[in-house]
Amino acid sequence: MLFHSSIRNELSRYYWATLVVLTTIVLTVWLIRVFGDASFGKISPQDVSLVLGYTVLSNMHSLLTLSLYIATVSTLSRMYADSEMVIWQSSGQSTMALVRPALSFAWPWLLAISLLCLFAWPWSNQQINDARERFEKRGDLERIQPGMFQESADGKRVFFIDKSSTAKDQGNRIFIVATEDNTQTIVSSQTGMIETRLGNRYLVLSDGQRVEINPVKNEFKVIEFGTYTSLVESKAAPSILEDAQAKMPQELLANLTPVHKGELTWRLGMIVAAFNLLLLAIGIPFINPRSGRSGSLIMTLASFFTYYNMVNMSRNWVVMGKLSMTDMMLALHLPVFLLAWLILYWRQ
Repeated sequence: MLFHSSIRNELSRYYWATLVVLTTIVLTVWLIRVFGDASFGKISPQDVSLVLGYTVLSNMHSLLTLSLYIATVSTLSRMYADSEMVIWQSSGQSTMALVRPALSFAWPWLLAISLLCLFAWPWSNQQINDARERFEKRGDLERIQPGMFQESADGKRVFFIDKSSTAKDQGNRIFIVATEDNTQTIVSSQTGMIETRLGNRYLVLSDGQRVEINPVKNEFKVIEFGTYTSLVESKAAPSILEDAQAKMPQELLANLTPVHKGELTWRLGMIVAAFNLLLLAIGIPFINPRSGRSGSLIMTLASFFTYYNMVNMSRNWVVMGKLSMTDMMLALHLPVFLLAWLILYWRQ
């Protein structure tokens, strides 16, 4: 049918143009963030491109949803602004008739969004966590290159080892600066080596000096030592939420803890939100040809980010026990679904 094919063709043009622009913008932001993680020692510099690819994959569902929403609104806004919709309506095509061609174009993308949320999201998060864990397992001293200053994993220490240090567990002319509890500690020594005690790794320094500076109390201490031991590894406790984000749906269903229920609520909510936003996109772009299309675009962005933030908040509400998973899904998504159909009925 000419009506269906013309709408699908225009939706396709707007969709791909929007997706390319949004991907370019967001990719730049993610690239800066990944470079920041590499500079702070969270990931290996060699894994930057790999982590960036996993990050894009894990967030692709949001880009597809927003691109589909903007493309639908832009297509119908142009048809109203150019009075093309009036021609179609005078030939017997109603506002409700737009739902069928829109769904005919969008169903493969809605299916892709579902698969990305359920499977690509946890898999890519697991790969990112594995890359970070591999880098962190190297320990602070293993990440140090002789002749270069290196920040520790927790960001509280800066290490320096002379270029003449070639042994794996030993170093010469070591310099450490640490800041903790408003006190800056500067330690320097001629030699040092790594020792493992009860599973913890320590740096044992010999023939050096320790300087403690506390500007709050206006204290300054200088200590000469023959042997000085310092803990060089401090691992942060794993996040329960990050662990849930890296689990497949069957793993979450096998153990329905509050955190797992919150994660399932978020994933299913993203899928339902993509469908609801498509229905909203059909009803929103009803404009006066003299007023331009800026009003519909502003309404599009405002409604998307409001709805998207509500879906993100729903995970926290379920985790905290404010609402059950079923109640949260009904309370958040059912009103939006009914609102979309009411708008379509009113346009009808």
